[in-house]
Amino acid sequence: MSAWTDRILQEFPPDLSRFWIACDPDNLLLDERILHGLRERSFEVLPFEDSVAFRTEYEERYRSAWDRGEEGPSKALVLQLRGTDLSALPWDYIRIGRKVSLSLADLFPRLSYSVVRQIESGHHEDLFLAHSQHATQTLGEGATKDFILTHVFRVSPYLLSRPEDFWREVLRLHYHGAGLPNSLATHVAVILKNSPLGDLPIEDLLSSKSYAMRVVQGAWARFLSKYGIRSDRTSNDDTAEALPKVSIPFEHPDVRLIIDTMFLEGILRPIAASSSGADLPDWVRVGLVDDPQALGVLVSEGAKKIAADLPKVEATHRDWVETTRRLGEVISRFHGLSATLAEPIQADVHNLQREADERLKDWLVRNYANLSSLPAAKGPVMVHHVPRYLALRREAGEDRVALLVFDGLAMDQWVQIREHLADSIPGFSADESGCFAWLPTLTSVSRQALFSGLKPREFVASIETTSKEPSLWARFWQDQGLRPSEFFFKKGLKKTDQLIELEEEISGPKTKVVGLVVDMVDEIVHGAMLGKRGIAGQIKAWCETGFVERLIRILIDHGYQIYLTADHGNVDAEGIGRLNQGAVSEVRGERVRIYRSESLAASVPPEIDAFRLDSAGLPPDFIPIYAGTRGAFVPKGDQIVAHGGVSVEELIVPFARITIKRTIP
Repeated sequence: MSAWTDRILQEFPPDLSRFWIACDPDNLLLDERILHGLRERSFEVLPFEDSVAFRTEYEERYRSAWDRGEEGPSKALVLQLRGTDLSALPWDYIRIGRKVSLSLADLFPRLSYSVVRQIESGHHEDLFLAHSQHATQTLGEGATKDFILTHVFRVSPYLLSRPEDFWREVLRLHYHGAGLPNSLATHVAVILKNSPLGDLPIEDLLSSKSYAMRVVQGAWARFLSKYGIRSDRTSNDDTAEALPKVSIPFEHPDVRLIIDTMFLEGILRPIAASSSGADLPDWVRVGLVDDPQALGVLVSEGAKKIAADLPKVEATHRDWVETTRRLGEVISRFHGLSATLAEPIQADVHNLQREADERLKDWLVRNYANLSSLPAAKGPVMVHHVPRYLALRREAGEDRVALLVFDGLAMDQWVQIREHLADSIPGFSADESGCFAWLPTLTSVSRQALFSGLKPREFVASIETTSKEPSLWARFWQDQGLRPSEFFFKKGLKKTDQLIELEEEISGPKTKVVGLVVDMVDEIVHGAMLGKRGIAGQIKAWCETGFVERLIRILIDHGYQIYLTADHGNVDAEGIGRLNQGAVSEVRGERVRIYRSESLAASVPPEIDAFRLDSAGLPPDFIPIYAGTRGAFVPKGDQIVAHGGVSVEELIVPFARITIKRTIP
């Protein structure tokens, strides 16, 4: 355990109290490493976000057990208050609770609080160690920014005098998924303003991965043109978005090393060309597809690189989201290969998928219970965080927001749709991340959580149906102060002829929030006969109907900021045998069975490869039993595409902010 974690945990000695109140304005407790450390001590953390919801959970799960002399779900409960005003709490909590105060200002006394609070919680551990060792005096705002850049992000702006130094740092930061916070990126831009790099859009390049990669992609195309290579693919970016035509020193070893990996893993797209010159350096070919074999090699090498970097059990949820994004790029490329090219590398890709699933399962046992409590201010961690995040974006100035939920869309299928949109819509841009679906990854569980903003135990009456989604969506936005005329919900979208009516319904000036379910992918999945490779072909044909880009354009044209996600993904699975239990199982999914009592859950025959993974967010009488590694409860040996289970492709779904950049005429 780290010094940072120990410092927080020392505030909670065991056996002093069953009920704690933590005044935590900076959400320090809502860090998965801290949550795990507290859980190991049998402390449960419950954020105080809604007094009624908190009271219900506290009374039903904790106090009633304690009054009976039982331990309950945990030995102690910590009420996490995001603030310092105890008057916001009921009097009986204040009377019995043991109070603790936590603050970044107290933990980093020699650094500027206004700067430190802008740093992601994942960096607190490194910053705490650096503060202990190197912060010998009180630092002002500018000096604190220099301190954090040096000791946390390993960036020294005063040494970035050469183009190769600057671009190495830009690529390194974005490869690891950790662009600089806006305030630090602005600070670096000010320092470099009068340097030879001063004409570059430094702030945007350092803070926005999406922007930086579009700039690098354009620079790569121009770099190849020096060798007489012209792309077979027409790019819309330069005509639709005023991207700077920069020159990047790709030949420099420091830059070349990172560029090579970015092409292998799909962060950058290789240029398709009919031929290449004989004098082309070998290292350049990783970013060039000039013969059919090249893409197969690219997929194979990308799979090997990801396999070597799979997260360990101590990883964070961000590590798993980034791994899933990388894996999605490789799987999408694999499904796009011809059968001749795919067959020799199929075993490598499948082994990677299985190993990733096993690693994820081990990680979930340790960490899944913490995810639902993590803060969503900078992006949803789980799908039920999405409505709250949209509400925060509206508070930040996005007056009209649209949520597109592609039912059943796995990360690799989002990559395919994203590439189609990038080719079809000039100036298309997607700032991408991901979030966790709810287990079990069933539509009635995870999609209801997505639209309601609730944990599944909070909509127990409708947990086996999706019919309540419109009312749950309405209730959330009414609680945010919107009138019924200001929010809209529609599902069953899949065909272009539905879009005329949709446009009429959402174009009125009163409508502020739109929730839409696009269910074509899920329909394709449930009718799949040729596995996920076959699904990729069907999605391609669907995209070519123009439905997706027309839907995006309609929303953009009417002033909506678009957010796209999914309720769950899907996975290739193989039958492990049917469970012939009659009506014993309440919900009979292909990857999961739901039982209503412990005795029924224990009735699964031991010869069936299945396992149990409990979740605190589910109702107590909703017990899932999952099929083992990529298995399904269908006749042994049958090949299907399904969802409901525990795999990377089912559980971690895309979350993207979509924009269209246009130049001013």
